Amino acid sequence: MTQARQNTVSNSRADFYERIGQRSMTPLWEVMRGLVTPEPASPCAPNLWRYDDIRPFIMEAGGLITAKEAERRVLILENPGMPGQSRITRSLYAGMQLILPGEVAPSHRHMQTALRFVIEGSGAYTAVDGEKTIMRPGDFVITPQWCWHDHGNDSDAPMVWLDGLDIPLVQFLDASFAEHFEADEQPLTRPEGDSLARFGAGLLPVDQEAGALSSPVFNYPYARTREALETMRRSDEWDPCHGLKMKYVNPVTGGFAMPTMATFMQLMPKGFTGAPYRSTDGMVYVCVEGTGETVINGETFAWGPRDTFVVPSWAGHHHRVTSDDAVLFSFSDRVVQEKLGLWREKRG
Repeated sequence: MTQARQNTVSNSRADFYERIGQRSMTPLWEVMRGLVTPEPASPCAPNLWRYDDIRPFIMEAGGLITAKEAERRVLILENPGMPGQSRITRSLYAGMQLILPGEVAPSHRHMQTALRFVIEGSGAYTAVDGEKTIMRPGDFVITPQWCWHDHGNDSDAPMVWLDGLDIPLVQFLDASFAEHFEADEQPLTRPEGDSLARFGAGLLPVDQEAGALSSPVFNYPYARTREALETMRRSDEWDPCHGLKMKYVNPVTGGFAMPTMATFMQLMPKGFTGAPYRSTDGMVYVCVEGTGETVINGETFAWGPRDTFVVPSWAGHHHRVTSDDAVLFSFSDRVVQEKLGLWREKRG
């Protein structure tokens, strides 16, 4: 094509694009490569938040604003690849929440599903739809969508937990609703431990319906989880990529514990070096026990207890344990991807 011909074509296209732009239209062929990519192209960047480094800021926030003023006193873990977007992966939010002794975070409810993973402190509580549960380090706690919930601290020490929510997903779907309860604390209608006894002991109420989106067990105590992992290690059921990795489930349906976030706990033994792995769900990890490092796209992130790190979608990575044992909690949007037929993994 001659230069004159190229200029004519270019000018004709530019004129065409301008005219259709006035009708709120745009040509697919100019943007298709960025829309339909040959593999995931996430803006999410790998990152690690060392708890010892961020804890002073969490505590400083406690002197700047009360839990009631803030409604939720949280420092967001914002992915450095998506500044200003209040998200840790493309579809998930995470933040560190602080409740000081004697405080109450007022009751509210929202369409977003939330998880709490306890980082520091023992004896604070969360109340969900009329039942209170005491929170201890390593506990995984669920707040299902549209359930009243408030938090309080009757202990004598600060309480910190990781909040994980599907805020970006709900925001993308334009489906957010929220309400505030008429009082700071909701009335309690069931005794503590009711949900665990009713649904978490291999039993279900005889007339229980099977359609619950979130698990009716809203506190999965770490002591029970750790005991299960320790019992299972006797069978040497080690996955070459993950060690011994288990998922939290809804006992009514057998599926993941929440409809939009999949949660896991894994045990890796002394000397474990995982095989290379990647999957389409960006993963958020919290170290519960031990020390180790995760190599993500060739970059090494060393972690220890209470540290949080993120592995982006389709990022090649593997774990190495540098202590006797290591235990990692993690969550991702895998449950959504599986329901939509999108989830994919690659080993080796």
